[in-house]
Amino acid sequence: METPFPPFDPHGAPTRHGAKIRDIPLRMMLPNLITVLAICAGLSGIRLAFEGRFEIAVIMVLLAAFLDGIDGRIARMLKATSKFGEQMDSLADIVNFGAAPALVLYAYLLDRAGPIGWTAALLFAIACGLRLARFNVQIADPDRPAWMADYFTGVPAPAGAVLVMLPVYLGFLGFEANLFVAYLSCAYTVIVAVLLVSTLPVFSGKSSGSKVRGDVVFPLILVAVFYVLMLSSFTWETMAATAVAYLLFLPFSVKLYARRLQKERRAADIAKTGKAPAEEA
Repeated sequence: METPFPPFDPHGAPTRHGAKIRDIPLRMMLPNLITVLAICAGLSGIRLAFEGRFEIAVIMVLLAAFLDGIDGRIARMLKATSKFGEQMDSLADIVNFGAAPALVLYAYLLDRAGPIGWTAALLFAIACGLRLARFNVQIADPDRPAWMADYFTGVPAPAGAVLVMLPVYLGFLGFEANLFVAYLSCAYTVIVAVLLVSTLPVFSGKSSGSKVRGDVVFPLILVAVFYVLMLSSFTWETMAATAVAYLLFLPFSVKLYARRLQKERRAADIAKTGKAPAEEA
């Protein structure tokens, strides 16, 4: 009688059913481990929020967003990318950038608005999922011009997670969290959700930012160090200023995209006709 399980060969030899177990390098496991830790941090943030430990909850959500943002880069640095890792990262994104910020914000403030607050939180989480799905489709599009890698379509999910918790940062700074503020925060949450699924071009600098001029390296390092010091000393003031600055940057991003689009169209016309198009009056 056959045994219900195939025999196991610890040396990776083929089994009776033809399956083969391979040894996996440690460097292949590291990015996936970081992704799992990010999910744990995001879910822990939700638990802490419903326990009323809001500051630690927000820190956990921000930590989850940070870990979720670096796992892919570490995988590329270690040459440890895989289809499994891509799927894990996509599943982690919806938890860390969508569900966790929405539920922490709901537990802190939006629940005071009743069903309207839950609807706003739910819309944000769904918008984040749609945004991530669209991103996955776009990066696999072979017909997309290479220069468009410098721009996101809509606010990226990590930025959306940071933006949507602006009312929480302000609450930690002493702003009163009353019913009016709760309704106002509901409207703000819906606005951030719309920004996620919009077609707004948001500068990312992924391709053009791969190289930095030598004369600005040290100033950039100083700015980065200054930001980290401010974040460690004035955490919520820095997070609130970061969110506001990002919102103010969006109109400039649209202008940058319009100029770049015009430049690329001119270059395409020159390549096609051999001469520059006539200037508009």
